[in-house]
Amino acid sequence: MRRFGQAISAARPRVVAALAARLRDLDLAEDAFAEACTSALVAWPNQAPRDPAAWLWRAALRRAIDAKRRAAVRERAVLDTPEPEPTPEEALMAAHQPIPDERLKLIFVCCHPALAPDSRVALTLKVVCGLSTQRLARAFFVGEPAMLQRITRAKAKIAGAGVPFEVPARDAWPERLEAVLTTLEIAYAQAYEDAALAGETAGFAVEVLRLSGLLAELVPDEPEVLGLAALVRFAEARRPARLGDLGAMVPPDRQDIGLWRRDLIAEGATLLDRAAALGRSGPRQILATIHATHCARAETGGATDWPTIAALYDILAQLRPHAAIAINRAVAIGEAEGAAAGLAELAKIQGMETWLPYQAAFAALSAKAGRRADARAAYDAALALGPAPAERLYLEARRRSLTTT
Repeated sequence: MRRFGQAISAARPRVVAALAARLRDLDLAEDAFAEACTSALVAWPNQAPRDPAAWLWRAALRRAIDAKRRAAVRERAVLDTPEPEPTPEEALMAAHQPIPDERLKLIFVCCHPALAPDSRVALTLKVVCGLSTQRLARAFFVGEPAMLQRITRAKAKIAGAGVPFEVPARDAWPERLEAVLTTLEIAYAQAYEDAALAGETAGFAVEVLRLSGLLAELVPDEPEVLGLAALVRFAEARRPARLGDLGAMVPPDRQDIGLWRRDLIAEGATLLDRAAALGRSGPRQILATIHATHCARAETGGATDWPTIAALYDILAQLRPHAAIAINRAVAIGEAEGAAAGLAELAKIQGMETWLPYQAAFAALSAKAGRRADARAAYDAALALGPAPAERLYLEARRRSLTTT
């Protein structure tokens, strides 16, 4: 049953995007996909079909059309009569139509300038990526009711404004591009939090790797697009080394560099060089450079250059003031200048005590400073915040390593 769940999760972005483009109704697309998933769990008792996405697409489309008929609102969308049940050969041939190109289209639709910037990103993550309201609220540092209201209003505005479900003309891309990039960046960050790719965001890593590369081909002269594509490649290059033998997360400076993917590092370096040649720096290029500095160990074989990383975070904190940046900066300063300096920077960050990365950073810096009681309490707090499996194993190991004072 678990592998069926993984197949459904992997298919979701493609199918929901295709449904939304076909039906012109985001709510109906999500509801139809949910019904198709319920049917799939019954129809796939022992084995999933050869192409789960194609099966779900057809099942969801039939349910959506039936729902439209029952609700007597077919005037809101022009729908074709449901196609007959395909043979396995027909389903296989149609497996990549019209789904593969629809995701980027839907991202651009949801990032329409009629919506506020945060609403564009939140709506896209909800519809295209299927992130729960709870997870979205955590990513945006707001309460669940506020996030639900934001998404509901965004959907209503999309419907009320008659936003066309198609990629806008190229001259209209710049006004949407920042929201598109932010959506992809947050989606990837959700996957990066899970070293084992064991949770609901497991498919985001490969998906954003692909979409960021596609976007770099479509907009080759936009440095921030190239920067995002580069940082994802640098980060994914280290993915094979992020898990230890027992399934625990391994931090970057302790990873086996022999496991890193040199092909992705080379791709990232090429993209970053192209971005630099355009002469317009931005936060994603700085982030990519931070990841590139970690990856430099693949060539030098030496220690991580924490002073350079700390200096890059100083620049990034000016370009993009954000709690997550401030926490990572404090960790880098703690590595470069000592734990006391890192803790001093972390103390300047207010209101983040219920965020797992803050507690994990505080625990690590406290342990490094010899403040074992503070470190144990922070590790306990971090573990209580529901880390992913690999991260939990790592935090538990670090917690056990602290001797009783």
